[in-house]
Amino acid sequence: MLSLIMASSINHLLDQLNELKNRFGSRESRIVEQVLSRIAWQKITDVDTLIRLHETLLFLCAYPQGASVKRRAESLLKSFAKRVEALRDAGADLSPLDAPEVSGIAGRPVTDTFTYPIVRWLVKPRSQQRRVALDWDSFDDENRLAETWLRFMPLLEEDAAVEANVPYQTWLRTAIGGSAKEVAWLIQRFESLPKPENEKAELYDSQKLYVRWTPAFPATRTGMRLAIPKVFYHHGPLIQRRDISLREELESPPPTLKQLSSKQGEAILDKTRAASTVRYRELYGFTHGDAERVLKTSLGRGVDVFVMGVPAGKRLPLRAYHAAMIFKNGVPVGYFEGLSLFERMESGFNLYYTFRDGETAWLYARILNIFRHLLGVTAFSIDPYQIGFENEEGIESGAFWFYRKLGFRPTEPEVMKLVLNEERRIASRSNYRTSARTLRKLAAGPMILELDKTSEGDWDRFQVRNLGFTAQRRMARSFAGDAERFRSESVKKLNQGMGLSMRDWREAELFALSDFAVSLSLVDDLPRWTDNEKRALVRVVRAKAGADESGYLKRMQKHARLRSAMLRLGSGI
Repeated sequence: MLSLIMASSINHLLDQLNELKNRFGSRESRIVEQVLSRIAWQKITDVDTLIRLHETLLFLCAYPQGASVKRRAESLLKSFAKRVEALRDAGADLSPLDAPEVSGIAGRPVTDTFTYPIVRWLVKPRSQQRRVALDWDSFDDENRLAETWLRFMPLLEEDAAVEANVPYQTWLRTAIGGSAKEVAWLIQRFESLPKPENEKAELYDSQKLYVRWTPAFPATRTGMRLAIPKVFYHHGPLIQRRDISLREELESPPPTLKQLSSKQGEAILDKTRAASTVRYRELYGFTHGDAERVLKTSLGRGVDVFVMGVPAGKRLPLRAYHAAMIFKNGVPVGYFEGLSLFERMESGFNLYYTFRDGETAWLYARILNIFRHLLGVTAFSIDPYQIGFENEEGIESGAFWFYRKLGFRPTEPEVMKLVLNEERRIASRSNYRTSARTLRKLAAGPMILELDKTSEGDWDRFQVRNLGFTAQRRMARSFAGDAERFRSESVKKLNQGMGLSMRDWREAELFALSDFAVSLSLVDDLPRWTDNEKRALVRVVRAKAGADESGYLKRMQKHARLRSAMLRLGSGI
């Protein structure tokens, strides 16, 4: 009975906090302080209440109403490892803490088949190796270890090739000896293999090793903070979506970008990887980010954004890749991913669950503004997944209408008809809400926002995979499925058609040429391009391997004939 009364009491306090977290004023701030003071003395007896408190405190740290509120919220968060331990000791079921929406709370490990680059990053600091271990209980097929571990353990085949119930854990621990840690030892073995990095990663990932990471407090969702010189306190209403004109934001002056040192860049990448890993996510630009090219900007209202590309060896064949991590008053609140070709960027924006009651539309607009000016992109495309296609989270959050009310339009004519019909219903009935079934239909195709009206509709049918499918058909038809011969012949044909001299080309430039040659082999009229167009094309290809892909994009944007050819191939015309 006592625990029920306590739970009721704290949930009443949490109801008050939830009601007040988006209301700003001296009176509200004082009440929030009082509620936090009372919560500090409360014992939490169930996991759901613990989660609810955790997320509310994080929001208050990102959007504080005053210094005392932030100080009290941070103090309460520091108690969470002990609160989790107390629930564990009481026999509570802690599995709800492992859900991706809430994972990463202090005192709780994360376990997954993390990729080779992430596991290698986890064990790189010697001080962290004790926090990383194999989770043997999660393995569902240990037999797949045999083929790989034969490389590292002499005579293992005597057991693994013919015996049942091979004690792989004993083999590993015996091979290690001394005080080395299992995961660190395995990663060292993979790193020593005389193979390219991508093959090492492929071999490691094939094992599907379950790795358990127990992050230190500063790497958890609870404790991760960016050091900031000054906190922005909210004393007035938050900026709402209705207050934002996305087109005006995109045309407004760009923020100042500062390039970090490689050491500072690596430190930011460490935070982005930790923030993703504890959430069971992996973003390509964080995993493979280029520490030499991390840019920082401060947007005001306590927001810091870090923009990063990837080094030449990790770049995509055609699209330029950039990512961004967003911090609000030092708290990581979300990330952005952009894939750009000519003036078009496919954009992915994810504000973490906890912070979606904040200034989401303003943040999104300011992030797009950064890339609008940094890369010269003027058309922003959204993949159907972002708005709910095979993504129930997108359906539940009404993501389609978030983007539609900012000015995006569907590229599929049938979807556009449905949108106009829904908008008429919304305008005529004040209590009308689009059903989940209709939202799924609305999410059936991409959306796009174009600043340049003269090229409106050019990208409606474009998908980069159409280029890939066309290349596969050419390879199957003309090269019997031999990818290496296809690449080699494509480079040879391009050299002959353009009279290339590659004596001074760097290795990264030659690698970019190989990928471009495959795509350009699909352009039938390439030999008829003018000499100026061919020279400009060479500059585009070489820029792909430059220090940053922004130069590559800007050269692309000036090559009208290349744009026309790629648009035609990618649109299936």
